[in-house]
Amino acid sequence: MLSVAKHVQGVRASGIRKFFDIVAEMTDVISLGVGEPDFATPWNMREACIWSLEKGHTNYTSNWGMLELRELICQHLERLYGVGYSPVNQVLVTVGVSEALDLVFRAILDPGDEVVIFDPCYVSYGPCVSFSHGVPVHVPTTVEQGFVPTPEQFRAAITPRTKAVLVAFPSNPTGAVADRETLQKIVDIAREADIFVVSDEIYDRLVYRAPHVCVAALDGAYDRTILLGGFSKSYAMTGLRIGYAAGPPDVIEAMMKIHQYVTLCAPITAQKAAIEALRDGEDSVREMRDEYNRRRRLIVKRFNDCGMPCMDPGGAFYAFPSVKDFGLSSEEFAERLLYEKRVVVVPGSAFGECGEGYVRASYATAIDRIEEAASRIADFVKSLPRAVAVG
Repeated sequence: MLSVAKHVQGVRASGIRKFFDIVAEMTDVISLGVGEPDFATPWNMREACIWSLEKGHTNYTSNWGMLELRELICQHLERLYGVGYSPVNQVLVTVGVSEALDLVFRAILDPGDEVVIFDPCYVSYGPCVSFSHGVPVHVPTTVEQGFVPTPEQFRAAITPRTKAVLVAFPSNPTGAVADRETLQKIVDIAREADIFVVSDEIYDRLVYRAPHVCVAALDGAYDRTILLGGFSKSYAMTGLRIGYAAGPPDVIEAMMKIHQYVTLCAPITAQKAAIEALRDGEDSVREMRDEYNRRRRLIVKRFNDCGMPCMDPGGAFYAFPSVKDFGLSSEEFAERLLYEKRVVVVPGSAFGECGEGYVRASYATAIDRIEEAASRIADFVKSLPRAVAVG
């Protein structure tokens, strides 16, 4: 009997997609579920796309990506974080960070190799490891520890089969940000164990309380870290699908080999937009970040005021309030909220076992919509019996 591969059969569908499918059939819905900016891509970046099409730039580029873009990415990382890469062989332009994640695990994993992932985490991390015939090893974190792992937890998860650790701060779904000391200890342990560090830093420009810590810039990290970055979140360019990987030449070369056979190159139109973003996008990044910060303070206050304890997120654009007091699973809570109040949040269980008891709410939506959604959520919560008294 014909069948698809077992390692694919064993991966469940995204818990986010289910809610998007339901919402597509409904009206008067306020979505706090989507993890993408509500801002239009800044005009100068859109204009770069239009101009490139008008000039007939619809051809392939180098498999590595346009040299001009790679040079600008290197200058960008050097200026922000003091970490230097060669545009010739240490940077690969990809179709979003999503492709870069897939490439890096296919490039470094042999069958059965383990990758340490901190739970809760973005929905694609575990499946990307599994698709590469690796084994995701989930390390639990809690709200009491700010959803940041302790070095001791990481050390205990390492086995002879461990090949890499995936670090992702600011975090999707929690908004957690790890401090420099913790990240340095993780790097130190990775160095002792001689394993790779894969650092997803797609939200690096969206931090609110302290400067972003670039993992590759930490002591001892550079030679074993593959930094994944992109333009989707900071520059509101999700649909253009443009990202990059930077790291040791042999790993980036291996990633490029896979990339050239499956996608050839990232779309040239998106690369043109990314060039413009790096040349003249800082004001737009700052304006959007300031607005996200205003929304962050509002939504966290509204959740706490209505009896949904919510950690103050230090980055990204997600709040992760608890629903444990209501005697419902996170999926039951999200489904009832959607059907009864027309507000979309994503159940925390979609992000791993440690996400159960929470929901993810994106504040990448207009502040008046957040106000209305918060009012509907407060009304919904009032209608629920409390399984545990709120402290």
